Amino acid sequence: MTKTYLLEIGLEEMPAHVVTPSVMQLKERMVKFLKEERLNFENINMFSTPRRLAIQIEGLDDKQADVKKEVRGPAKKIALDADGNWTKAAIGFSKGQGASTDDIVFKEIKGTPYVFVQTFTAGKAASEVLAGVKDVITKMNFPTMMKWSTFSFKYIRPIRWLVSLLDDEIVPINILDVDAGRVSRGHRFLGHDVEIKNAGDYEADLAKEFVVADADKRKQTIRDQIDALAKENDWTIKVNEDLLEEVNNLVEFPTAFAGNFDTKYLTIPDEVLITSMRDHQRFFYVTDAQDNLLPHFVSVRNGNTEHLQNVALGNQKVLTARLEDAAFFYHEDQEHSIQEYVERLKKVSFHDKIGTMYEKMQRVMYISGFLAKQFGLSEAEQNQLHRAAQIYKFDLVTGMVGEFPELQGVMGDKYAVLKGEDPAVGQAIREHYMPISADGDLPKSKVGAVLAVADKIDSIMSFFAVGLTPSGSNDPFALRRQAFGIVRIVRAQGWDFPIRKFEKEIQLELERHDATFDLNFAGQSQPVADFLTDRVKQWFNNRKLRYDIVDTVVKGSRQDIAEMFKAADVLNAHQDDPEFKDTVEAFTRLLRITAKADLQIEDLTVDPSLFENDAEQALYTAVEKLKTQVTPDMDMESRFKKLAALRPLIADYFEQTMVMSKDEKVRDNHIKQLLMIAQMVNVMGDLNQLIVK
Repeated sequence: MTKTYLLEIGLEEMPAHVVTPSVMQLKERMVKFLKEERLNFENINMFSTPRRLAIQIEGLDDKQADVKKEVRGPAKKIALDADGNWTKAAIGFSKGQGASTDDIVFKEIKGTPYVFVQTFTAGKAASEVLAGVKDVITKMNFPTMMKWSTFSFKYIRPIRWLVSLLDDEIVPINILDVDAGRVSRGHRFLGHDVEIKNAGDYEADLAKEFVVADADKRKQTIRDQIDALAKENDWTIKVNEDLLEEVNNLVEFPTAFAGNFDTKYLTIPDEVLITSMRDHQRFFYVTDAQDNLLPHFVSVRNGNTEHLQNVALGNQKVLTARLEDAAFFYHEDQEHSIQEYVERLKKVSFHDKIGTMYEKMQRVMYISGFLAKQFGLSEAEQNQLHRAAQIYKFDLVTGMVGEFPELQGVMGDKYAVLKGEDPAVGQAIREHYMPISADGDLPKSKVGAVLAVADKIDSIMSFFAVGLTPSGSNDPFALRRQAFGIVRIVRAQGWDFPIRKFEKEIQLELERHDATFDLNFAGQSQPVADFLTDRVKQWFNNRKLRYDIVDTVVKGSRQDIAEMFKAADVLNAHQDDPEFKDTVEAFTRLLRITAKADLQIEDLTVDPSLFENDAEQALYTAVEKLKTQVTPDMDMESRFKKLAALRPLIADYFEQTMVMSKDEKVRDNHIKQLLMIAQMVNVMGDLNQLIVK
């Protein structure tokens, strides 16, 4: 016989972003609890609103499964003394199992008799087991915790009521001054307290008191209401899923409504209007079929349709006040030149240990100029990049960005174009912040991509130079995100990016233009390189790539980000090839030999006259031909295949050749021959890290 169990935690209103993760955590903890307690179930339903977290367990066993097990103890020769009496070992073992020596039986295992005791544990009733749910509730974790009244206990918000029902029976739970019962609470303004007579009636009982407890149903209701308003008014409303999730977790009984604002505000850039509506007021913006913004919005109230017009008017007043401020700043900002704003940046601190925002722009100007040449930007693109780097932070001191910080970069783009700058310059200013999250959008233009990389490199090098490096989970300046952004941009653009080489040359570039501003970049060269390499590893690990392949490519001699990606793709694609193992073993053998060789090499010219067998000549001929084919711009797949073709020749070479010959000239000639191959192979990474079976 199965039952239904209901647990509801009633709270003061929770922050919207906490609701969904919290109810999922509650479910996960309950599943773990039931598994540990040997209570089987068929299904768990989740319910959540700003004021409650609840789960409904269906098909729950009415008792734990009985447990029968046979436990082995000491060998018979230890359990019995010479007179056939039970020893302390046997007596202690049986007591430990809740039995006596009368329950002992002997069984042979591989010819040796051992003591065994059979134990039986009767399953407890579900109602008794579920009393332990208190620990499930109290051990939950939240991003922010608070205390209330005189209690020391912390939770996301004060617990106001608890419902704990097994079918129609209350399962007693007490947390602080709250005892679990069957009484829940309806909508704060429209509903009343409601008695849940049976756990299976939970959702229906709350619906009578204006609470849509199922978050998915509530979200669909909002979506349907928005669609209805759009059809009724011939609007287009693109529902932002993040906003919908937030709004859904702010209401218990949703009612969508439309509002309006004056058309004069449509002269303000769309981004400002959308930010005001979506981010500040949690409104859905409205467009026509051509994606032109219309002077309307849609919002969702936590209530019914009563006095809905008054609610709409109130929201319109709040939005109008914000748009009035935006209009003022938009027109006021245009009264000043870009150069005026740039001059103001000389007094704006980037960080008190690093310097001003203006000094940062100076460094980025030289870093981006260096990168532009490395990445092959055209002369026109380099000119656009240079101009963008000179001014790209100017919008930080505008009134609009002061009021709407989330529009930095966006307003820089808008104002730059209004002041006659090349649109490509404006786009780069907008894109230099990208990506703004681990999986955020990347810059679309090359100019914007280079500026974004240069800005992030400067931030990382500067903070490392003053000792402000991330530690553990602490990363207040988001340097990991910025480094990961560099990795993603470089991969997307297909740019070569030898980390150590670029870092050293960037330092020299800044020193040459006297743009270090007293920062000691050289002292942190290796930590910065390791930090960037770790972000490449993070990218691979996120995609579940074999750890040995990751170690192989990140420990290559050149540490080029682009080569790491290419090598990983190739090794991952060929790891299951029949000849992969033999190929890798051939390469790693010669790599180990050359790594141990104590040879100062200035010239890798091999002397064929010193060859002692045909295998040396065959390998030499093949390598000489390969040297003309393996060019720096050859794709990694072709390089691997051509190198892999040497495998049988390398095998013959080692079969017939004593590499470490007693003749010093012959030995050095062997090492040179192998080193030529090693140099070509090392581009793939440190193949010694590969595990082949």
